Amino acid sequence: MTATPRLLIEVDGRPATEADLRLRALDTYGHFTAMQIRDGRARGMDLHVARLDGATRELFGTGLDGERVRAALRHALEGVCDASARVYVHWRPGPDAASTADADAEDTASTADTASTTDTVSTADTTDTPNTTGSRPRIGGGTGGGTTLMVTVRPPVAPDGSAKSLMSVPYQRPVPHIKHLGGFAQIHYGRLAERAGFDDALLTGPGGVVAESAVANIVFWDGGSLVWPDAPVLTGITMALLEPRLLAAGLPSVRRRVTLADLPRYRAAFLTNSHGVAPVAAIDKTVFPGDAALLKTVTELYEGVEWDRI
Repeated sequence: MTATPRLLIEVDGRPATEADLRLRALDTYGHFTAMQIRDGRARGMDLHVARLDGATRELFGTGLDGERVRAALRHALEGVCDASARVYVHWRPGPDAASTADADAEDTASTADTASTTDTVSTADTTDTPNTTGSRPRIGGGTGGGTTLMVTVRPPVAPDGSAKSLMSVPYQRPVPHIKHLGGFAQIHYGRLAERAGFDDALLTGPGGVVAESAVANIVFWDGGSLVWPDAPVLTGITMALLEPRLLAAGLPSVRRRVTLADLPRYRAAFLTNSHGVAPVAAIDKTVFPGDAALLKTVTELYEGVEWDRI
């Protein structure tokens, strides 16, 4: 077993170079998925793969092979049991690409050392050539234009059990169904919320329509049903795993328009993301009474989801 690195970065199955990171610093057009790894497994692995494939088709006009994603993750996680991992997808320009940023990255590719931000790296060779022998899954995407995968590995994160407070802000994510890069406004509003004494921002649309937090989905409890805001949001993996399991546990789940003006009618609220389930103590000046028994049930439902082999 290998100790979890503070930060490991691989691109297409090899240690990230300065050129790799320069290209991504100058090109924020891409998408990603984030997951927790325990004992080398992840919850909802098929959903993560489907998310990456669907977004790649929409952004780049081509599919993304699920086994390539799994192979890239396995390679980066080799020997690491517990971690936080992300898979990023960018488009690698072909040899005819003319942009300055791409040209700069290509010029330094042959001489750049492993990125200084990589505390632990693999010594594997580049695997950009297709797998023709069947002995090793293809991780790279070829030497011409095409998708390129970056995997990051950090220490694992678990919910701290504390109730969160949210500050509403007038912002909704563009193209919200894709977990895309370049979330300046999410970071900006999240920091404004922290400076004001809150834990995170709650993103809202015209008329105070509630959508999601800056980093999580939100669900409300009205005493009879769990209510997911009917608004343009990213369907998180935790939300997607939890929602279909609620009814079997005797908890009706509905989609309904929720506004800031509606908040006092709800008894509890919860955030869901890759870290798990967290209770919401308050939104702005609205304080939720909370429901410890409900929180226990919802948390146990999620923790009961099987971990998938990568």
